[in-house]
Amino acid sequence: MIRINLLPLRASRKKETVRQQVSILVLSMTGVLLVGLCLYFLQLAKISTATAQIESNEAEIKALKAKIGAIDNIKKLQAEVKKKLDVLSQLRREKTGPASRLAALSDAVPEKLWLTKYAENAGGVSVSGYALNEELIALFLKNLQSSGAFSNVELQVSEQVTLNGEQAKRFDIAFQLKKP
Repeated sequence: MIRINLLPLRASRKKETVRQQVSILVLSMTGVLLVGLCLYFLQLAKISTATAQIESNEAEIKALKAKIGAIDNIKKLQAEVKKKLDVLSQLRREKTGPASRLAALSDAVPEKLWLTKYAENAGGVSVSGYALNEELIALFLKNLQSSGAFSNVELQVSEQVTLNGEQAKRFDIAFQLKKP
């Protein structure tokens, strides 16, 4: 009978199996390592893309802030110009005011009545002067009221005085200016 020793075949199969398992282990470790490296580089690329996007957004924000600053300066300048134009228009409206008021006052003064003081403050006017009699003062009050440039005409003081040896009446009148 012939005997065949199978033991070395088993040992060679065992070696072959171990060799296959080691090669599968090495291949699987290499595959895992490659997949890990690919994922790492993908994440690195995403991070660099996001960083570049953030930098470009920050640059855009800076540019927009500069534009906003310029717009704010323009708005300030516009407000200043508007104020100046308002002052100019107010001055144009009021430039004829004193001249027309004094002309109306001059037209209201009768003969033999003299004004010695004229004072304006916050829309109110006080006038002082001398007249030969009360009738001239009453006529002056009536002329002021009817002129249309003045309102609330009131006689404050009327007293007898001697002026250069002649009897005269000294008076104080207060009234308001009408707004044009």
